[in-house]
Amino acid sequence: MLYMLLIHAGEEAYAEKTEEEMGAMVAEYEQVAADLEGAGAMVSSHRLRPVETATTLRERDGEMLVTDGPFAETKEQLGGYYLIDVDDLDAAIAWGRRLPAVRSGSVEVRPVWEM
Repeated sequence: MLYMLLIHAGEEAYAEKTEEEMGAMVAEYEQVAADLEGAGAMVSSHRLRPVETATTLRERDGEMLVTDGPFAETKEQLGGYYLIDVDDLDAAIAWGRRLPAVRSGSVEVRPVWEM
């Protein structure tokens, strides 16, 4: 079954990290990715660019609105994801627990509708 591990964190927290701290955190994400690949569970994974690079689209009353940035002010932003193929929710949670974002942000585990 496909699951998305959606990584939410405050971007300002990353800006406050030292180069060594960022390197250690990136290494943790890379290790999880390598382990997922080794287990045959990795489908894809990507880090997203900062939220200020986002563009949001909305159609209201027949008019398309295009705005810079995210759709809402939040303390945490979607920063990336892992799309994994595992047996069940328990397995997806076990992988999600390993992501560094659980310590300072959150990891949302969500099943994917397969079309």
